[in-house]
Amino acid sequence: MARFTAFAGGIVAALALIAMPVAAHEHPSGITDLVTPAVVRVEAVSHVEITLLDHIGELKHVERSYDIPFATGTGTVVNPDGTIVALRRLAVNPNDVAIYAANKVFAEHHKVKIPLDYKKHKLKDDLLNHHLQECYPPKTDTATCIINVTTEITAFPNVSPPSPDGIKVKCIKAGPTPDSPAVLVPVTPTAGGVGMPTAPLADKVPDQEGAPTNVAGFLGRPGPNVLETVEIAHLGKGGAGGDTGRPFADPEKKVDEPVKLGGLADKGLIGAPVIGDKNGHVIGLLVGGGNEGKMIGVREITAILAAAKVAPRRGAIDTAFEAALTRYHTKYYTEAAPGFQRVLELYPGNVVAAKLLKTSLEKRGGPEDQGTKQLATTTTRSTPLWPFIVAAGILFIAAGGGAYLLWRRRAPERVTELPEPLAAAAPPLDDGASQTVVVRRSQSFPVVPQQQQQVMTAPNPGVKYCTSCGMRLGPAHRFCGYCGHPIET
Repeated sequence: MARFTAFAGGIVAALALIAMPVAAHEHPSGITDLVTPAVVRVEAVSHVEITLLDHIGELKHVERSYDIPFATGTGTVVNPDGTIVALRRLAVNPNDVAIYAANKVFAEHHKVKIPLDYKKHKLKDDLLNHHLQECYPPKTDTATCIINVTTEITAFPNVSPPSPDGIKVKCIKAGPTPDSPAVLVPVTPTAGGVGMPTAPLADKVPDQEGAPTNVAGFLGRPGPNVLETVEIAHLGKGGAGGDTGRPFADPEKKVDEPVKLGGLADKGLIGAPVIGDKNGHVIGLLVGGGNEGKMIGVREITAILAAAKVAPRRGAIDTAFEAALTRYHTKYYTEAAPGFQRVLELYPGNVVAAKLLKTSLEKRGGPEDQGTKQLATTTTRSTPLWPFIVAAGILFIAAGGGAYLLWRRRAPERVTELPEPLAAAAPPLDDGASQTVVVRRSQSFPVVPQQQQQVMTAPNPGVKYCTSCGMRLGPAHRFCGYCGHPIET
């Protein structure tokens, strides 16, 4: 029985292991969907208000205002409160727009030819030239112009429907060079809610030369006709990045990646996150332009955040999205769909979640859905009856064997048939007694006195009976076959 119990336990354990579903999946690598919901389009404009004090003729105050766009690029949200990491060139105008405004207002009011640039110019007319020079900054007591310059930075998130006005942000910290990182925060802090999607930052830049990466950003304002642009790139030989940046290089030398990425930087991908292929985290930002696209590393990003006293962190939207994204990339579409629906409840405009939800619903229950395959496999393996039939047969055989052994231990002694006279004289059986099994017992028979033996002797001399027990004897018997009493002759 012990052997049978062990065998049956093994069968049950094997069936349980076969029917056990997959409990966890590894997070997929090489994905950009983890970052693209947090990528924003950044547009920066210098707003100039200038008042020209015309003293040449009749005193006049000429008021003008100009909006001078100076940067477009890409930023990355790193905190649910809307904190964005971008480049200094997207937040701080390197040119003196006050000079541009002075040239423009003087040319418009006095009808003179002055180049509309950021340089100081001179006029042939001494009086006009004197007033022009007094209009240029810095401001003095004899200035002929009063100038006020403000910078307006707008971040356009990747949402649907697209945001027409975007989110107004301001720069609170920036590095020393145009390609240094900068920290932007919303002008009006977000009140309530779960905030915005964020991108995870890597711990370090891969040291391996030729490590694959992805660069994701926008070449225009996000909308139905402007989706995120994702380009594959490979890290070249060099350090983690630093102020000079780490170059890109195709290990197979099929594409001139510095030129390709430099051109994309000029078109709007400047400042775009560089995403590591290992776990989909941000390892740096795209810098440079022209024929030289490079990357500054995550160390510079974390340093500027620390200087601005801002901690990058993930939010509730990111937790739900990453869980759904893991199921999606492992092709568990049935399980991924509710996760993306939850993300859209938290952040209704999430374009990436909406797109992946549509795909999950289309593939749910289809041939590619691993969740359906797992369920079908589990059902197929649990429904056959042959394991139960085998187990039942083994149990039946074991039970029969046990009953037989118990019966053998309790079997009655061998039955000996009683003589006919005694069998006839046997008392009637009690109710419920077996009429087919007679157990032999030792019996004491009364001794017949000598004087009575003559009475029991049959009168017929040809037939003899035992004088002790009355058993009929044969003609050749010398002893009674039943009681062994000697026969008198």
